[in-house]
Amino acid sequence: MGKPMVRRLIAAGHAVHVHSPGEVDVQQAVNGGAVRQPTPVDVARAADITITMVPDTPQVREVVLGKAGVVHALREGKVLIDMSTISSVATKEIAEAVKKTGARMLDAPVSGGEKGAIEGALSIMVGGEPDVFRRCLPVFEVLGRRVTHVGGNSAGQVVKSCNQVLAAATVLAMGEALALGTKAGVDPQKIVEVLSNGAARCWALEVRAPEVLKGNFQPGFKSKLQYKDLGLALELSRSIDAPMPIAGIVHEFYKSTIAQGLGEEDHTAVIRIIEQMADVQIRSRVPTAA
Repeated sequence: MGKPMVRRLIAAGHAVHVHSPGEVDVQQAVNGGAVRQPTPVDVARAADITITMVPDTPQVREVVLGKAGVVHALREGKVLIDMSTISSVATKEIAEAVKKTGARMLDAPVSGGEKGAIEGALSIMVGGEPDVFRRCLPVFEVLGRRVTHVGGNSAGQVVKSCNQVLAAATVLAMGEALALGTKAGVDPQKIVEVLSNGAARCWALEVRAPEVLKGNFQPGFKSKLQYKDLGLALELSRSIDAPMPIAGIVHEFYKSTIAQGLGEEDHTAVIRIIEQMADVQIRSRVPTAA
């Protein structure tokens, strides 16, 4: 998701410095007008606002706190924005380390997938100090359509966990419903049409169901990342004694998805597990010529 975000920032007139272990990604960004930097700390030296967008907590720790980490170039007046989805517990620790340099940190995970990043339509939930949020709002508005300050440091990650729990559970429930109706003999396309206009309507039905009906599980958001994100939500729940029995079950379904080699597919690939259990395929029925 970092590449389309870089493109949008450049198009909006920002000077953008980039670093990534993926050489192809860096070269594409440079071809688009970005400036290559050899390490994360070099990016932070060149920029007033440094944005990290990496897969998980260990990568954020390395990019921010490692030997060539961003933290070594931070000082008063600089801001670190972590837009990854990571542990809310670790986010508090990293924010404290950043604060000791005189800089400030915002945690700003996103929802909307690659499509949302390309279109600048992400939903961005931001944790951190209100004045720092206001300063960075023009940057967020280039990247997202709905930008919400939700509280102090780690609050953004907490809200993202809430988002992932509901989104993943909805996808799984959609799969169960469509498998039920399909096995009972109803065209799943008709089921989707009806449910999309009643009390069951949701993002999963509107955006992902049409692809499921085609058998298209090319990733917009990978199953292995959904599994990771649910794990972060469960970590948070254990730390505050908040029971999440449904999230626990959904997490196990995503574990099954990964165990069956589907981790690189879209997070709707969990529906393929439901299809196996029900011995049915949820696909549109194409009328045959008379």
